[in-house]
Amino acid sequence: MPPQLQGYFCATPRWLNWFACRGAMLRFRNLGAQHQRRMSFLSDLRNSERLSQLLTVAGALVGFFLLAWLLLSSVVLYRVISPPAGGGQLTPESLLGHPSVVSFATPGGTAEGWFFPGRSTAPTVILGHGYLSQREEMLTLVTALQDHQYNVFVFDFSGHGQNDRLTTLGYRETKELLAAVGTIAARGDVDRTRFGVWGTNLGAYAALSAAASEPRIRAVVADSLYDDPMDLLNMYVESSGLNVLPLTPTLCRWGFRLMNFSDRNTLPLSQRMARLAGVPKLFIQANDNRPLADLTGRIYTSATEPRKQIVVPKSNYALMTNNEKRNYENEVVQFFLQYLPPAAVAVPPR
Repeated sequence: MPPQLQGYFCATPRWLNWFACRGAMLRFRNLGAQHQRRMSFLSDLRNSERLSQLLTVAGALVGFFLLAWLLLSSVVLYRVISPPAGGGQLTPESLLGHPSVVSFATPGGTAEGWFFPGRSTAPTVILGHGYLSQREEMLTLVTALQDHQYNVFVFDFSGHGQNDRLTTLGYRETKELLAAVGTIAARGDVDRTRFGVWGTNLGAYAALSAAASEPRIRAVVADSLYDDPMDLLNMYVESSGLNVLPLTPTLCRWGFRLMNFSDRNTLPLSQRMARLAGVPKLFIQANDNRPLADLTGRIYTSATEPRKQIVVPKSNYALMTNNEKRNYENEVVQFFLQYLPPAAVAVPPR
């Protein structure tokens, strides 16, 4: 074979070299792409693990803050419904007016009150103290009423004085007041069909709430009233200064509603005023407590006749000066003398 032909057949064609190089380049590129995909997968996996860790930390922080808010709200709520204990320094034997101790059954236990006798067969006026107060702070008002021949009964609501149960800001207190009416009505030395009730804030709510369902309550004095127990809760949560924290007021309200779930259908007082048609009502607004004064005014507007409203300088009877107390007592006594006289008169039944 001629050398020229041998070289021709033995040499690698250029077109074949091009295809070989092209194939090698494609194989290298595919290998690079596969390697890149593997590296991308590993990077995504690492990023996914990092994201999972971040989400875990974020979830833990959110859970911690929610738990902290829940605990803080629980503390605020407990402080509102568990007022500091007070009273107990006085005994009936140390008091004027010859009071006797009267025990009576209440929802979930028993309560104890002082009965100050007045004229035989005269009506009884029950005094309901306010939030953070107790029965001993009403003794001068007791004397003013007893001096006008009324029988007078005072006791401590739940969570106050010597009553160590938690306050419900009006729900249970209404039932305690109704239980007191039933107990005193069983006596033989009182008018069993005629009762008057005086109350301030907590006691005022209980007074009107009880009168809406008890026909023997013939006259009510309501000082610094609120429409719903939640109103008083909101006021004291706000006064704690912690209402600026997100969720704290809401969690307090949820907790309070849960604790008083059995009373969830209780209507606000303003929606029950029609039941008090014909019952004389004296509403007292105090200049030193604007929120309660506004609530009292709104409830007075929704109240049925007969009704009356007066304005006084202070809402806390215990903190009044002697002159302020005297003027206040005169208003209260004159109201009861007009609408609940000690001597029995012909009064149509409710």
